[in-house]
Amino acid sequence: MKEVKIETTLQVYDDMNELPKAIQNLMNTAIEARDNAYAPYSKFNVGAAILLDNSIVVIGSNQENACFPSGLCAERTAIYYAGAKYPKAKILKMAITASSQNQVTDKPIPPCGACRQSIAEYEIKQDQPIEIYFMGAQGKVVKSNSLANLLPLLFESSVL
Repeated sequence: MKEVKIETTLQVYDDMNELPKAIQNLMNTAIEARDNAYAPYSKFNVGAAILLDNSIVVIGSNQENACFPSGLCAERTAIYYAGAKYPKAKILKMAITASSQNQVTDKPIPPCGACRQSIAEYEIKQDQPIEIYFMGAQGKVVKSNSLANLLPLLFESSVL
């Protein structure tokens, strides 16, 4: 038997004010998207903003449905739209923010597992890392230089 240790390195900012101005703007766009989420069941609003290499910013917010699990997370809403509308563009950066209508979300909230796998598909497809920034409604912001930091053992097409 051999033991394998996997480590992840993330950068943590105390709040949005510590972020570079361009990332603050991207996160503010994600906040606007979060505020337009349709989350009547979970009361958990999520917004995502994606910066493409053509300088276009694509947004997404979670969209729920009474017929669970027919809804879609903000990250996948944004990344699938980017893939459909700008199929040749590379995704450079993604900002994600989440808030609860039931409690204060002051801890960074990363993408769920399904979203991580979906983001991984695009990172692999473009053969270039995607910077991911995530936060709650307030407080610290976490930066990952690549989705691979958040999902180190990727399931990808080479195993099919």
